[in-house]
Amino acid sequence: MTTRNPTPSSTDTMPWWKYKMVWLVIGGPLTVVVASFVTLGLAIRYPDPVLESATVATVDATHSPAMQARNHAATGGVK
Repeated sequence: MTTRNPTPSSTDTMPWWKYKMVWLVIGGPLTVVVASFVTLGLAIRYPDPVLESATVATVDATHSPAMQARNHAATGGVK
């Protein structure tokens, strides 16, 4: 009965970059890193504009029904 040698011969080995599984393992995280730098570049190049805050009178008049409902719910319905 012949037994197989568990160690590969020198002619069977290839460099690591020639195995397709290595590129599948490296490719996923590498894609995420590249995409994060692209996102960072876009965020730096096109920042969101700063919105001017509305005046207090406008906010109070616009949101008064919502404020009344919130206060009503917070107090348990007591007016």
